Amino acid sequence: MSKTPSMDKKIQELMDHYGEWYLNKEELDMGKMTKNLYPYDKMFSPIKINGVTVKNRLVMAPMGNISMCDETGRPNEKMIAYFTERAKGGVGLITTGLVPVTHGIDNSITELGQLSYFPRIDRSRTVFAGWRDLAASCHSFGSRLFIQITAGLGRVGNPQCLITQFKLPVSASWNKNWYIPQIPCMPLTDGKIKKIVKNIGQAAADAKAMNIDGIYLHGHEGYLMDQLTSPAFNRRKLGRYADWQQFGIDMIKEIRARTDARFPIMYRIDLSLALNETYGDRMDINMKKFKRGRTIEMTLDYMKNLVKAGVDMFDVDLGCYDNWFLPHPPGSMPPGCFLDIAKIAKEYFEKNNIVSNAGLPVPVVAVGKLGYPDLAEKALRDEKCDMIMLGRPLLADPEWPNKARTGKVDEIRPCIGCQEACLNEFVEGGHPQCAVNPRTAFEEIYPKIPQQTDKPCKIAVIGAGPAGITCATTAAQRGHTVDLYEADSRIGGRLNSGSVPGIKYEIKNYLDFLRKEIEIAEKNYKFRLLLNTKATPESIKAEGYDKIVVATGTSDVKFKLPGYDKANTVQAVKLLENPSLADGKNNIVVIGGGVVGCETAFYLKKELDKKNVTVVEMTKYFMNHTCTANRGYLLKYMYDYNIKLLNCTKLLSFEENGVKVLRNKSKTVPDPYLTWTPILPENIHNPLAPKLKEDCIEEILEADLVVLAAGGRPNESVFHEFQEKLNEKEVYNIGDSFKGGKVFEATKSGYELALSL
Repeated sequence: MSKTPSMDKKIQELMDHYGEWYLNKEELDMGKMTKNLYPYDKMFSPIKINGVTVKNRLVMAPMGNISMCDETGRPNEKMIAYFTERAKGGVGLITTGLVPVTHGIDNSITELGQLSYFPRIDRSRTVFAGWRDLAASCHSFGSRLFIQITAGLGRVGNPQCLITQFKLPVSASWNKNWYIPQIPCMPLTDGKIKKIVKNIGQAAADAKAMNIDGIYLHGHEGYLMDQLTSPAFNRRKLGRYADWQQFGIDMIKEIRARTDARFPIMYRIDLSLALNETYGDRMDINMKKFKRGRTIEMTLDYMKNLVKAGVDMFDVDLGCYDNWFLPHPPGSMPPGCFLDIAKIAKEYFEKNNIVSNAGLPVPVVAVGKLGYPDLAEKALRDEKCDMIMLGRPLLADPEWPNKARTGKVDEIRPCIGCQEACLNEFVEGGHPQCAVNPRTAFEEIYPKIPQQTDKPCKIAVIGAGPAGITCATTAAQRGHTVDLYEADSRIGGRLNSGSVPGIKYEIKNYLDFLRKEIEIAEKNYKFRLLLNTKATPESIKAEGYDKIVVATGTSDVKFKLPGYDKANTVQAVKLLENPSLADGKNNIVVIGGGVVGCETAFYLKKELDKKNVTVVEMTKYFMNHTCTANRGYLLKYMYDYNIKLLNCTKLLSFEENGVKVLRNKSKTVPDPYLTWTPILPENIHNPLAPKLKEDCIEEILEADLVVLAAGGRPNESVFHEFQEKLNEKEVYNIGDSFKGGKVFEATKSGYELALSL
């Protein structure tokens, strides 16, 4: 990789490390839910931030209030209940999600009819009551509340404003839009930037008046504030804001002028965009203008000047939208992935005797995969950071802080890093939720303890995957008598094969949690787990169940193509559970470019050390409908490790020494490794997208082994059989046997059904 401008040696070391960290068992063990360092004295010690004292060192990350407010932007019952649940759970400091204050300036943040999917504090007094209610509710449980203010989205905003308002999106300079690169973003004038500064000062004053404890500035991830304060995006030659530090300094001074010296100001910043270190020479393909971002030294100097202007604390990470897996680290990233980044900032402040205007040390909040109590405590004891930020772990289990403080670590519901619900759900039009916690963002509807049934029933649940376990344990908790049938010798279904690759370590934690849930149900409720027991209509009828729930998962897709019976093939699920099936095979072709196919290919290449791995995908995109961060990580490192990806390639037949495919070699076929532009949702039409043309040829791909990873089809046959033969009974079909694919949909269906039984 040749050297490009703004390369940081430390950042490059981290980027290289992120691709193979899981080969180190010691580092893998850091991602376990252990309590070797209990009691967590450092984690649960207070800290003073300017005029505010926070009861412990835990911060709730800005995990989403998109589409969780009224369309006017006023915090509503859903949003207030969502944050209050985390305050009840014991977190010391809660930060809200994005709250833009640039409606009318950033054209991308306002919907038709002047509506918004973002909360607002700038609209009018009609929204203030919601913020006062939220602050009061968090304070009732001893949590502080900071509001996260953003200058807007800029080039990473939805460019629909071009169609709905006939206005271009904006940025610091002429920059391409992230979603549709063919659309340019127009530079803001100095006058409009000054207006943003005034708006942020007003928002801080309003927040203080609403009894909110501090303001939290969204200065990272390539949003508009980051665009104005990074030379990668701010390439202005004239005017006040040609100095890329000036906007941030003006903003802090305005906040201080509109509040007071004791009002806490927190700033979120990327120590580096890490674009050059992510893409190297590929920056020249589509991101040439973005090469000259801030170095670590430049960012630290900027942070020093921000403190001088009035900032009290920082949280630091890496990356932006163009390498989205960094600021949104997926399950495949290592535990504590940005601790080294936090340490750099903390040591800089200490070495240079930099203190806040209140005369206090400047706390550095660590972020990124820190939902493991021992790891979090060790980071604090080792003085790598001053506070720990938890985002997705608090969506998975709001009680994380209380359970850690009381030593109930084995009862913490772990995040699995899938980002199906917390991120991808709102990207595709919903609101943030959680794949493993079906109550998340429904706290105003579902009580923490499910309501007891007034008509106890005898219920059979067939299939002990996530849907079946969630349904069975919840129904038992409500007072029903429940038997959970599993034909296999273990629970978890396809989570077992899915937990084999090193990058899937969080699935192992989730399996442990599900086993714990079953133990609790067996001990406290009328619940039985029946392993190695196949349920039939006859056996179920003989037991006299009142209701039957089918959750039998999926069946592997089978290929009825020429040569299949003679080919050396194996299903990906079987290979993951029996890696020896790949022994002696060095040329491997994986059929299917979804998540399972790509993760299996990555496992074959990096953990089983196979020489040549090729993945074949019939459609334009690999891992479509997978969170941009999760697919971005895999695609970046599949490129780095020479895993060959063939999109727009159709399997024709199985041959003696491989497979025959029909491959579209047209130059209009998208680059399969492209991660710096997202896949647009299918309901969004991009009239500027190049048309896909066909230039197809037949090819033979040599292979010692062909791995089939074309997904699974819902195994509905069991449900249909039970429904037919037990027509006098209530029979339900949930999880993957109804609609295959996601833990999110499985747990949600299991939980909601159990509440109605």
